[in-house]
Amino acid sequence: MKTSMPGLSRRAVLGALCGSALLPRFACAEIVVADPPPLLSEDYATARKGFRTRLTKIGPSPDAPEPLDAPPGAERIAYHSDGLELTAWISPAQRGRLQPGLLYLHGGNVLGAGHWDLTLLYRQAGYTVLMPALRGENGQDGSFSGFYDENADVLAAANHLSGLPGVDPDRIFLAGHSIGGTQVLLASMSSAMFRGATSFSGGSDAWRFFAHFPEMICFDTTNQHEFEMRSAVSFAGSFKCPVRLFHGSKETRLVPTTQLTVQRARNAGLDVETAVIEGDHFSALREESERSLAFFSRL
Repeated sequence: MKTSMPGLSRRAVLGALCGSALLPRFACAEIVVADPPPLLSEDYATARKGFRTRLTKIGPSPDAPEPLDAPPGAERIAYHSDGLELTAWISPAQRGRLQPGLLYLHGGNVLGAGHWDLTLLYRQAGYTVLMPALRGENGQDGSFSGFYDENADVLAAANHLSGLPGVDPDRIFLAGHSIGGTQVLLASMSSAMFRGATSFSGGSDAWRFFAHFPEMICFDTTNQHEFEMRSAVSFAGSFKCPVRLFHGSKETRLVPTTQLTVQRARNAGLDVETAVIEGDHFSALREESERSLAFFSRL
């Protein structure tokens, strides 16, 4: 697997820098970073039912749209979320016994053809893979909300996958890279539909992420709960399936909060672990995917 992927957005590359030593400690002085982030006892799924994000900027994803034509090995389909008709790519249906399903969440804030390459190992292993574009991405309807309202799209895509002919609804797995890895963590706290989940270089601390990327802020930063609802570390007792958090050895800035998230989850008796893979944001992906497959096979 290449260490960089055609079609991956500039935002995905910035995500790589977020985990490296190339950025200053906090690039945005306006955000007071919670250190340590608070730990909330309320279940994340329950908290979502009572919280509505207040967007201060209404508009599309911050990344330039790319065509949604399906790449080789994929078919383009539609799925629905919150009244929106959105697009996803899916691997062709396989004949025979029911196959496990994998929802793979792309990095960056736009779905690009290069992202599909990251699903190859899973497709070769017999998974039916669905990769959704989320609201506000690729010129689609809906507003970008910075990892919050998009959660509804992730769950809607998972429900769509689980209902497809040939897919075993009891074996729906979840994986994602970079920003998609962050979405993995939040989705695996939002629903019990997943058999297991793996996050590759996903951030669990919204304070630190948006301090590095203030241009992506589109919500009320004066409300601490806006950050909490985007931070898996603050709801680490809410994971509803076994989860593995992987990141590259060069992504040193991910280490403290990832370890804290795992520690809090394990204190709650949950099957959540982390592993550091030799490499960076992209070069670690091959081994991360292999470990992800081995993990899913045990479940």
